[in-house]
Amino acid sequence: MGISKDYQTTLFPYAYNILGSIDDANDVIQDVMANYIEHNRDTVKNESAYLIKSVINKSINLKKGAKKMAGQTTWLPEPIATEKADQKINSQEVASYAILVLLEYLNPKERAVFILKEAFNYSHQEIAEVFSFSVDNSRQLLSRAKKALNEQGSDFNSGSISSNDFLQEYVDLIRKGEVRILEEKLSEHITYQADGGGKVKVLREFTSGIKAVSRSAIKVYNLFLKKCRIEFKQLNHTPALLFYKGDKLIVCQIFNINTGTGKINNIYSVVDPQKLKRL
Repeated sequence: MGISKDYQTTLFPYAYNILGSIDDANDVIQDVMANYIEHNRDTVKNESAYLIKSVINKSINLKKGAKKMAGQTTWLPEPIATEKADQKINSQEVASYAILVLLEYLNPKERAVFILKEAFNYSHQEIAEVFSFSVDNSRQLLSRAKKALNEQGSDFNSGSISSNDFLQEYVDLIRKGEVRILEEKLSEHITYQADGGGKVKVLREFTSGIKAVSRSAIKVYNLFLKKCRIEFKQLNHTPALLFYKGDKLIVCQIFNINTGTGKINNIYSVVDPQKLKRL
């Protein structure tokens, strides 16, 4: 990969999958490229490997220093439209939304190792070279990452239903207040998470359990979304509902639906305007 207009496409997924923020990912890439062009260009033998390693390590350092908003208990990644992604984004290498949420339970280095192995199919030898540690360290970090994800009830190896028919049925049940039928659509471990970014007040940041989530979803709809126009989208390869007041997007709900059971595992509600601006 030479320094050309496509470097952003190549580097972006590495930074975004670690940081969960488009602005932060772009800032990391810009800083790495500026430093490379100014200081290191003539001494680097493998340009692609050097830039990827630099972006990964800078992303890890930024993630370590990231702080949630004061009083905020739920932080959700900034979603990306993967149906018609920006030409500067390689959408195929963008992690699914449920994976990005689960990765918040890992420390930054565990997160990076997991992403390199699972999303980019790196060998442990290649990962060890990126981080300048041993192959055994790479294996241990991956093992710890998978253990932590499994403890959160992760099913990161399963897919997600992408049909709009399922979401249309969900919307119809919410509109009609059909609690009993809606409950049948939810998995026993269902969670509902909402992120207002400290800017927009949400009803509750975290809700779990079939009865609590079904009632909360209907209440949120009746209080805030009843008069909204709804669009169906694919965000991070995951089905989503976008709610508009006029031309303004006010809520994005992303659904993790298990392909085996056909039930909703998680609902992620992004209300933070900063995370909705590109959608």
